[in-house]
Amino acid sequence: MEQTMQGVTLFADWDPKPDFRLGPKDIEGRQTYLGSKVWKNPTMQIVEHDIPKPGPNEVLLQVKACGICGSDVHIAQPDDTGYMLYPGLTGFPSILGHEVSGIVVEAGAKARDKTTNKPFKGGERVCTEEMLWCGECKPCADGYPNHCERLDEIGINVNGGFAKYLLVPARTLWSLDPLDGVYEGDDIFLAGSLVEPTSVAYNAVIERGGGIRPGDKVVICGGGPVGVAACAILKRQGASLVILSEPEEERAKMGLTMGADYTINPLEENFTQKVLDLSNGMGADLYLEATGLPTIVYPQIEQTIWEGRTLNSTVVVLARADAKMPVTGEVLQVRRANIVGAQGHSGHGTFPRVIECMADGMDMTRIITKKISLEEVPDNIIMLRTDRKECKITCVS
Repeated sequence: MEQTMQGVTLFADWDPKPDFRLGPKDIEGRQTYLGSKVWKNPTMQIVEHDIPKPGPNEVLLQVKACGICGSDVHIAQPDDTGYMLYPGLTGFPSILGHEVSGIVVEAGAKARDKTTNKPFKGGERVCTEEMLWCGECKPCADGYPNHCERLDEIGINVNGGFAKYLLVPARTLWSLDPLDGVYEGDDIFLAGSLVEPTSVAYNAVIERGGGIRPGDKVVICGGGPVGVAACAILKRQGASLVILSEPEEERAKMGLTMGADYTINPLEENFTQKVLDLSNGMGADLYLEATGLPTIVYPQIEQTIWEGRTLNSTVVVLARADAKMPVTGEVLQVRRANIVGAQGHSGHGTFPRVIECMADGMDMTRIITKKISLEEVPDNIIMLRTDRKECKITCVS
């Protein structure tokens, strides 16, 4: 086995803004939970890395597929002042990429396969959670691994999947065996790479949003991969009306393919009026904010809740954004509405449930519109800053 590998690596300058104060989970010069306030001049380079060796509870994967996520784009994208757009946990230099599936190459002595409850043999086809929760802090012990106090994130502050190999804890791996026979050849790894973003959508609309009852109406704002995954999940759960708000024509069409009943172009149509027209004046039971533009989108959602006749609507805020939402408390009070935040995808049986949905016919591979090589990853991440025609671009090997 070779000793080194190439990885798409993000470098940035540690240059905190004047209002930044080092927090208890920050590491001077290396890691912060407030990326957009600290990191400047992000750049990507393909560089050589040593191939890691697994510890007792770790597994080395050969990466077979890794998707480009919107967070990859925003991590590598500077604003007008040079600071990166991504507002969350970040640590550099690190290899990017966290929507990963692959094959077990080597495993530590204590690394066990959840499918068999026995040690890994090697050769298992798996996908991995992106969130590396510790399992020991109070949030983890309370059942909230997405809010781990010692959280690491693959491709965010530790090395990720845009490389030939990836080292992960055994606890974050899930078998792709349920997809055997559903997908042919390496297509199983394409599906496996989509378990992570689909689980983000599942966590948002089912776990944090509380799910829906069959016959409920929903509005998804943002037709990226997570938005269209939410369309598929909610239609599968029994939504009578799924409306996708998305200005990019190709992504809107993808939403219709994946479960949306109607689409809205919010740049050309009145969002509130269109939602009310489509819902016979009722509005929706659940709204998902998956655009990352809360200052623009949330007021439209709020107006729709106010003018609609549905009580008890839930607004799920999913997309990351360094911005404050202009919330009118009176609307929430009078319409009995609520706002919840959603982060991550771990716990609550989310990954295995998403895999079983895929095995039962929820084909998420339809959202992959472009396949690329490792060498093409940086240019495609940069392209996605301004060109949103592609729904999901996936690096395959």
